Amino acid sequence: MSRTVALSLTVLLSLFAQSASAQAPIRVAVVGLAHDHILGLLDRIPSNPHVTLVGISEPSAALRDKYAQRFHLAPSLFFPTEAAMLAATHPQAILVYTSIAGHRAAIEEAARLGISSMVEKPLATTYADALAIQRIATEHHVAVLTNYETTWYSSNAAAGAMLSSGKIGDLRKLVVHDGHNGPKEIGVSSDFLSWLTDPVQNGAGAMFDFGCYGVDLATWLMHDEAPLTVTAIAQHIKPDVYPKVEDEATILLTYPKAQAIIQGSWNWPFGRKDMELYGATGYIDTVDATHLRIRLPGEPDEHAETAPPLAAPLSDSLDYLAAVLNHQLEPDSDLTSLKTNIVVMQILDAARESARTGRTVTLNPSH
Repeated sequence: MSRTVALSLTVLLSLFAQSASAQAPIRVAVVGLAHDHILGLLDRIPSNPHVTLVGISEPSAALRDKYAQRFHLAPSLFFPTEAAMLAATHPQAILVYTSIAGHRAAIEEAARLGISSMVEKPLATTYADALAIQRIATEHHVAVLTNYETTWYSSNAAAGAMLSSGKIGDLRKLVVHDGHNGPKEIGVSSDFLSWLTDPVQNGAGAMFDFGCYGVDLATWLMHDEAPLTVTAIAQHIKPDVYPKVEDEATILLTYPKAQAIIQGSWNWPFGRKDMELYGATGYIDTVDATHLRIRLPGEPDEHAETAPPLAAPLSDSLDYLAAVLNHQLEPDSDLTSLKTNIVVMQILDAARESARTGRTVTLNPSH
């Protein structure tokens, strides 16, 4: 990471700490309990001083009971509908853990009341829904953020800063790997598995579940520039396990002077989330959330580095959300921003169409 970027992050950390100490915690509410990522959220919320959980809506009584017991939550927190919860609790933001197809309705209901949203990745199942979300967010002046685990990887931030500083020259090729051996194989809940493997509720299979990480990173690194073309290949390697959606996908994006190859899989022997950036004069590999392998101009071999920790509020989704709502941070063209994720959904929509037809999709440059 460049010295300028490091100093900027240090200043941001200091300002955030000073400002946050003077701010009351933001009021957040959860919409939906069908996404297993809710487990991590409910583990973290009690220890985060910047947020207060005021309500949870979930139509399934069984899921409400399951999470009330597991996390020792008061029955008064739970509501069967989002509308009832919003009317009773008046949150500043909702955290959405429905199926991906449920994002639009949840965001729209909250936005009409001036309430912002953070959803789990990806933003939507279709580009049309993404554009509808953008319209209502603009109309009601609310934030809509998309949470990706890889946003909070210090290795990704360090790689992006090094690319921006020119240390490896202009980006020529990006290769992103995201996957594991399959949601059923790793034992996700039945509620999660039922919609994750549904082409309507999830939008696709591994292409959306894991391909979205790489598309988000590529769009961020390319400063929200849409690619010229999108080509995708999808396979059903385990049709007996995943009969409705693909379990293997590769997305190829072409830009005027660069390519991105995005690999999403439910077939790999081990889980991984990493990327390779090849510049005109050097390369950077992110090994995991914190470690990198780098070879710069003039170096005979690559060397290993540990990325510096991310400064708050850039290190945690809840801190980030609080900073946005408290007007300490503007989400413009970063990994969570609506602007970036509109382009992400344009690409994912085109990738699904390319895989369906076997043809390369050329994107409209006006979008």
